[in-house]
Amino acid sequence: MRRLRKGDTLVVWKLDRLGRSLSSLVRIVSTLGRRNVQFSSLSECIDTGTAGGVLIFHLMGALAEFERALISERTKAGMAAAKRRGSPVGRPKALSSEQIDELYLLASVPEIDLQRLAAHFQVHPRTVRRYLDALSSI
Repeated sequence: MRRLRKGDTLVVWKLDRLGRSLSSLVRIVSTLGRRNVQFSSLSECIDTGTAGGVLIFHLMGALAEFERALISERTKAGMAAAKRRGSPVGRPKALSSEQIDELYLLASVPEIDLQRLAAHFQVHPRTVRRYLDALSSI
Protein backbone atom coordinates (compact mmCIF):
# COMPACT_ATOMS: atom_id res chain seq x y z
CA MET A 1 0.00 0.00 0.00
CA ARG A 2 2.84 2.39 0.80
CA ARG A 3 4.43 1.84 -2.61
CA LEU A 4 1.30 2.79 -4.54
CA ARG A 5 1.64 6.10 -6.40
CA LYS A 6 -0.76 8.43 -8.20
CA GLY A 7 -2.09 6.70 -11.32
CA ASP A 8 -1.36 3.17 -10.04
CA THR A 9 -4.02 0.48 -9.73
CA LEU A 10 -4.16 -1.87 -6.76
CA VAL A 11 -5.22 -5.29 -8.08
CA VAL A 12 -6.47 -8.10 -5.82
CA TRP A 13 -7.71 -11.54 -6.73
CA LYS A 14 -10.81 -11.34 -4.55
CA LEU A 15 -12.47 -8.50 -2.65
CA ASP A 16 -12.26 -10.20 0.74
CA ARG A 17 -8.45 -10.28 0.43
CA LEU A 18 -8.39 -6.49 0.86
CA GLY A 19 -10.49 -6.15 4.02
CA ARG A 20 -12.59 -8.13 6.49
CA SER A 21 -15.56 -5.76 6.77
CA LEU A 22 -17.45 -3.40 4.53
CA SER A 23 -16.33 -0.42 6.57
CA SER A 24 -12.65 -1.35 6.23
CA LEU A 25 -13.06 -1.95 2.49
CA VAL A 26 -14.76 1.42 2.01
CA ARG A 27 -12.07 3.14 4.10
CA ILE A 28 -9.25 1.55 2.10
CA VAL A 29 -10.80 2.27 -1.30
CA SER A 30 -11.60 5.86 -0.22
CA THR A 31 -7.99 6.32 0.87
CA LEU A 32 -6.84 4.96 -2.47
CA GLY A 33 -9.21 7.33 -4.27
CA ARG A 34 -7.84 10.36 -2.39
CA ARG A 35 -4.37 9.29 -3.50
CA ASN A 36 -5.64 8.92 -7.11
CA VAL A 37 -5.00 5.18 -7.01
CA GLN A 38 -7.56 2.94 -8.71
CA PHE A 39 -8.73 -0.39 -7.33
CA SER A 40 -9.50 -3.56 -9.26
CA SER A 41 -10.71 -6.96 -8.09
CA LEU A 42 -10.25 -9.71 -10.66
CA SER A 43 -12.81 -12.22 -9.34
CA GLU A 44 -15.63 -9.70 -8.99
CA CYS A 45 -14.66 -7.66 -12.10
CA ILE A 46 -14.63 -4.45 -10.06
CA ASP A 47 -12.83 -1.38 -11.36
CA THR A 48 -13.26 1.79 -9.29
CA GLY A 49 -12.21 3.87 -12.25
CA THR A 50 -15.88 3.96 -13.30
CA ALA A 51 -19.09 4.93 -11.48
CA GLY A 52 -20.52 1.47 -12.15
CA GLY A 53 -17.39 -0.10 -10.73
CA VAL A 54 -17.78 1.91 -7.51
CA LEU A 55 -21.41 0.75 -7.22
CA ILE A 56 -20.45 -2.88 -7.78
CA PHE A 57 -17.65 -2.48 -5.22
CA HIS A 58 -20.12 -1.36 -2.54
CA LEU A 59 -22.59 -4.13 -3.39
CA MET A 60 -19.96 -6.87 -3.40
CA GLY A 61 -18.43 -5.55 -0.18
CA ALA A 62 -21.82 -5.68 1.55
CA LEU A 63 -22.42 -9.23 0.29
CA ALA A 64 -18.96 -10.37 1.41
CA GLU A 65 -19.55 -8.97 4.91
CA PHE A 66 -22.97 -10.66 5.02
CA GLU A 67 -21.41 -14.00 4.01
CA ARG A 68 -18.75 -13.75 6.75
CA ALA A 69 -21.48 -12.98 9.32
CA LEU A 70 -23.50 -16.03 8.22
CA ILE A 71 -20.45 -18.29 8.48
CA SER A 72 -19.74 -16.95 11.97
CA GLU A 73 -23.35 -17.51 13.08
CA ARG A 74 -23.35 -21.08 11.74
CA THR A 75 -20.04 -21.84 13.44
CA LYS A 76 -21.25 -20.50 16.80
CA ALA A 77 -24.54 -22.41 16.49
CA GLY A 78 -22.66 -25.62 15.68
CA MET A 79 -20.36 -25.18 18.67
CA ALA A 80 -23.31 -24.51 20.98
CA ALA A 81 -25.10 -27.62 19.70
CA ALA A 82 -21.96 -29.72 20.24
CA LYS A 83 -21.66 -28.42 23.81
CA ARG A 84 -25.32 -29.28 24.50
CA ARG A 85 -24.69 -32.82 23.24
CA GLY A 86 -21.65 -33.04 25.47
CA SER A 87 -19.24 -33.31 22.53
CA PRO A 88 -15.83 -31.76 22.97
CA VAL A 89 -15.42 -28.39 21.25
CA GLY A 90 -12.06 -27.22 20.02
CA ARG A 91 -8.73 -28.85 19.50
CA PRO A 92 -7.92 -32.00 21.50
CA LYS A 93 -5.43 -31.63 24.33
CA ALA A 94 -1.84 -32.24 23.24
CA LEU A 95 -0.95 -34.13 26.41
CA SER A 96 -2.89 -36.60 28.52
CA SER A 97 -3.29 -36.12 32.28
CA GLU A 98 -0.52 -38.65 32.90
CA GLN A 99 1.80 -36.84 30.48
CA ILE A 100 1.08 -33.52 32.15
CA ASP A 101 2.01 -34.99 35.55
CA GLU A 102 5.21 -36.38 34.03
CA LEU A 103 5.96 -33.03 32.38
CA TYR A 104 5.71 -31.21 35.70
CA LEU A 105 8.05 -33.72 37.34
CA LEU A 106 10.60 -33.55 34.50
CA ALA A 107 10.43 -29.76 34.37
CA SER A 108 11.67 -29.60 37.95
CA VAL A 109 14.95 -31.22 36.88
CA PRO A 110 17.36 -28.34 36.09
CA GLU A 111 19.32 -30.30 33.45
CA ILE A 112 16.24 -30.82 31.27
CA ASP A 113 15.47 -27.84 29.07
CA LEU A 114 12.35 -26.89 27.13
CA GLN A 115 13.62 -28.39 23.85
CA ARG A 116 14.28 -31.79 25.42
CA LEU A 117 10.89 -31.79 27.11
CA ALA A 118 9.20 -31.00 23.81
CA ALA A 119 11.13 -33.73 22.02
CA HIS A 120 10.27 -36.23 24.76
CA PHE A 121 6.52 -35.57 24.44
CA GLN A 122 6.69 -35.03 20.66
CA VAL A 123 5.12 -31.58 20.83
CA HIS A 124 6.27 -28.07 19.99
CA PRO A 125 8.25 -26.22 22.68
CA ARG A 126 5.48 -23.58 22.81
CA THR A 127 3.06 -26.32 23.86
CA VAL A 128 5.36 -27.28 26.74
CA ARG A 129 5.70 -23.61 27.68
CA ARG A 130 1.88 -23.20 27.77
CA TYR A 131 1.49 -26.17 30.12
CA LEU A 132 4.28 -24.92 32.37
CA ASP A 133 2.86 -21.38 32.39
CA ALA A 134 -0.54 -22.80 33.35
CA LEU A 135 1.08 -24.61 36.27
CA SER A 136 2.81 -21.47 37.51
CA SER A 137 -0.47 -19.49 37.41
CA ILE A 138 -2.21 -21.96 39.74
